[in-house]
Amino acid sequence: MFEAFQFGPMIIWMRVVFLIIAVWLSTEFFLRLAASANLSIQSIKDDAKWHLLMFLLLGRLLAILANYQAYIRNLSRIFIVWDGEFSFLGGAIGIALVLFWSTRSQRATFLQWLDVLLPATTFGLAFDWIGMFLSAQAYGKPTNLPWGVILDTFNVRYSVPIHPVQLYYASFFFALTFVLLLIRKYSRRAGAETLIGIVLASVAVFLFEYLRGDFGIPVFAMITDFIFLACLFGSLGLLAIIEQRFSERINLIYSSTVVILTLAYVFTRPWIDLPQVQLRFSQVLAILALLATIVYVVVHRHRYPHL
Repeated sequence: MFEAFQFGPMIIWMRVVFLIIAVWLSTEFFLRLAASANLSIQSIKDDAKWHLLMFLLLGRLLAILANYQAYIRNLSRIFIVWDGEFSFLGGAIGIALVLFWSTRSQRATFLQWLDVLLPATTFGLAFDWIGMFLSAQAYGKPTNLPWGVILDTFNVRYSVPIHPVQLYYASFFFALTFVLLLIRKYSRRAGAETLIGIVLASVAVFLFEYLRGDFGIPVFAMITDFIFLACLFGSLGLLAIIEQRFSERINLIYSSTVVILTLAYVFTRPWIDLPQVQLRFSQVLAILALLATIVYVVVHRHRYPHL
């Protein structure tokens, strides 16, 4: 593996090189897309320090969560920020949080910003996954397929050919970026890029994660959990749509009913005797992102029919 190269007295890690490339190119891409969509670049400049802070904070936080076992054994490692552990996706989520807050006082809606943030994020993720391949991170399971690779490094626990799952991700995100640009060219309403992009990315993550061979956070779920999540997000979306049509009392009754049913399911879940499936934490996040995006886009289009 080409994990690093030496330049004089310095050792330069390829993971960091491609992460920097991802940040640089995705930032340029994001600003160009925002300008083409007539979104305020000045607001980005005004909140630049917050964008940078949340990018670094959430990027580091998600990386720690993904590799929590190593940090639990040595809590002081959390503060060793030069260890190279950083999540580009977490950084993008941090920027999205700042945009969500800042758009409350703008004419442009948060969904319009998501439509330009998502293609820039997928473009950067493609380079980030290439860097993870070169550094043998997030590696795959053993395979007999002809394109299996052997990663000769102490980071990988397999000495046989494994799935180059990082390259699967990189290829997918490059292709998804191209698809999103086509959608952007022909779409007539806000949210088309976000909806299709998140749906495709969520499905891809859910499938690709089955090919991962590295350690991850295990989550055990039943079919009733997915039904419950779908009903919960659907009811919250319905509440957002009807809250302006009914009185405050009716809305309170509706929201209270949702809370009571949610608590009832949480308390009765241990007694539900159904087979469980083991998922990775990233697969659960993909499901949540899929449901939340569908609900948010539907509600947004209902509230802003002219966008």
